[in-house]
Amino acid sequence: MRPIVMYPNEVLRKKVPAVKSVAEILTDVADLKEVLETSENGAGLASTQLGIEKRFFGLKNGKKVIVLINPQILGVYGQKVYPVMVGDKDEKEQDFLEGCLSFPDLYGTVKRYLKIEAVWQEIEKGKLVDKKKMLNGFEAIVFQHELDHLDGILFIDYIKRDGGKFYKFVGEKKVEWSIDKVVGEEK
Repeated sequence: MRPIVMYPNEVLRKKVPAVKSVAEILTDVADLKEVLETSENGAGLASTQLGIEKRFFGLKNGKKVIVLINPQILGVYGQKVYPVMVGDKDEKEQDFLEGCLSFPDLYGTVKRYLKIEAVWQEIEKGKLVDKKKMLNGFEAIVFQHELDHLDGILFIDYIKRDGGKFYKFVGEKKVEWSIDKVVGEEK
């Protein structure tokens, strides 16, 4: 199984080209699916996170992984916001903390659209088949995060630019962390 590429590896900053044929990605797609299926907390995984310089990513829905090839956003609805979620215990809203498998134990608040219209291709019967769907909430957030990876953009870029909150988890404890400690690692 391929290892996940960790930041600050330069492949995470590459904008990758479109996929032109199924044959060029079959093995890579199988590898990505295997890694994402066995990930405990990964909701998505971009090809670049496995060192693959081709335009696709996987989204995990339960145990099932769907691979989206040549994804694009056709339209966005509303404003970019810091998403919130309802807490389990006290039912109060809490910041939604976005994370990334290439940044273990690091999470932060990122402004995202909560509704997008997206298009992509999937492999069906050995061919690339066009798909289109309105994505909302968590699904829209993960789509945007993974699409950013394909353009060499990382969630820490938004946290740095917009002044979002940033945390490191040490065991079960969430500790406020300086984004500069991480961004400063990049060469």
